[in-house]
Amino acid sequence: MKAKISEIFKSLQGEGIYQGRPQVFVRFYGCNLDCSYCDTKLISYEEKEVDDVFRQIAGYDGYGAVALTGGEPLLQAGVLKVLAKKIQDSGKKVYLETNGTSPDNLKEIIDCVDMISMDFKLPSSGGGRSFWDEHQEFLKVALGKEVFVKAVVGPNTQITDISRAVEILNTLNAKIPFVLQPQNPYEDILGPKLLFFQSFCRMHGVDVRVIAQIHKKLGIK
Repeated sequence: MKAKISEIFKSLQGEGIYQGRPQVFVRFYGCNLDCSYCDTKLISYEEKEVDDVFRQIAGYDGYGAVALTGGEPLLQAGVLKVLAKKIQDSGKKVYLETNGTSPDNLKEIIDCVDMISMDFKLPSSGGGRSFWDEHQEFLKVALGKEVFVKAVVGPNTQITDISRAVEILNTLNAKIPFVLQPQNPYEDILGPKLLFFQSFCRMHGVDVRVIAQIHKKLGIK
């Protein structure tokens, strides 16, 4: 069984509520979306046996979790499940980073995942179509695990999209942490918008935080 892998490396988690923690990152090749703000344009990959991927992960030390990221890792759900089980059996946590558009694939691997970071793909931020139904179904499955959601906020992000995300969270569980992530490199001009969005979310009972990408500021991968 082979996986299409773009890179494997150790670094600090740069996004979300686990920001700053050392993790090993396994970046899977391929994505079903083409967000305008994407900063991970994958152009090449190697086909690797799952055992070889796991051995490379095990060669690192000083980390507690392995981030399965992309691209979109759930496009390779079969190999993802096998790799995730090996990681868990080794005593490490499995941290899934996903665009939250493939709930059926999540069902296949949910027992082998410990933590889930799901993106709300806001149409006004990324320029694509909406995925509200997919996101809601995805979160229904993810609620069995430790999960948080995040949304990229850029110059074009509209309150209508934030409101729709808040509606989904309130329908399922308002205690799911919601991260508003300023789009790089526009952090310096997004302060007022982020504070407005945060106030709106709090007014509607959502656990919201504003968290920028620390790895961009530190100049690390």
